Amino acid sequence: MILPIVAYGAPVLKKEAVEISDEYPNLDQLIENMWETMYASNGVGLAAPQIGLSIRLFVIDAAPFSEDEELDEAQVTLLKTFKIAFINPTILEEDGPLWEFNEGCLSIPDVREDVSRHERIRIHYWDEQFKEQELVLTGLAARVVQHEYDHIEGILFTDHLTSLKRRLLKNRLNSISKGSIQVDYPMKFPNKTKR
Repeated sequence: MILPIVAYGAPVLKKEAVEISDEYPNLDQLIENMWETMYASNGVGLAAPQIGLSIRLFVIDAAPFSEDEELDEAQVTLLKTFKIAFINPTILEEDGPLWEFNEGCLSIPDVREDVSRHERIRIHYWDEQFKEQELVLTGLAARVVQHEYDHIEGILFTDHLTSLKRRLLKNRLNSISKGSIQVDYPMKFPNKTKR
């Protein structure tokens, strides 16, 4: 089932999410709905807070990034098959040089900005079968994970921007929270006025 994505301005997007257990009700169905929602909105990642649930869960399918012509063969191969649900993740290390990349977010449609992130991460998480896993990721795979991980920490990519950039985006962000925008996927707007 395709779920509406919560728009910028919703309190759930600024809240640190809580861990879940393998007893979480209908977890398999929730993860399936998150995949369906992410694909329907042409995203490469989706975190539970973006559908209104303050839990430590996100899904990623980085295959669309594998078409970037500047990537080496190893990165292309990784991104083509990088489809994972992360439950209760913890980033253990972030290192390597900081690099900028133009990021966007399904909760903040039509806003894209350059964000600096570390080149490499090490992450611990549980998979869909609640088996413990650990991964070391670099490049775009690491970046997508860091972006989604921020969501479960209550951080949006716009929080990484300078105060000047945020001021310049203020009117656009207010329009998003009020629903004064056109999107081609279902969304919930926190400050939409009833007519």
